[in-house]
Amino acid sequence: MARKKKPLPSLEWLKPRVKISRAISMASFIGLAVLLLVWNLVFAELYGARTWVVISIQLVPLLLVAPGMIAGSPRAHAWTCFIVNLYFIQGVLAAIDPARMIYGWLEAIISLTLFISALLYTRWGYQYERKASGES
Repeated sequence: MARKKKPLPSLEWLKPRVKISRAISMASFIGLAVLLLVWNLVFAELYGARTWVVISIQLVPLLLVAPGMIAGSPRAHAWTCFIVNLYFIQGVLAAIDPARMIYGWLEAIISLTLFISALLYTRWGYQYERKASGES
């Protein structure tokens, strides 16, 4: 037996939610990148490791999805949801260490905010595109 399709929300309902979730996801995305840069350039004890190598390794996953995030692609936001889990785990692990507790909590909170807002943008963005194309 086929399931009845749930009707899509109206464009008037979706439009502000798409804008807000995109703004929050972009702010969180940039905030996470800035946090990683500032922490590694100013505060991190790298014990002889080259700073640019550590920063490169930490920023490469974000840089892979950056063009799509900037363009507003729902697919890039969906991929960001997968990638940002790495930063959440890193933040929780850093929060256990008393010397990195503030950094860890900031990273975990920012990555959680990015995850939720990117997930909502993905859902609402696809719904908006479907509704705008005439689907009911």
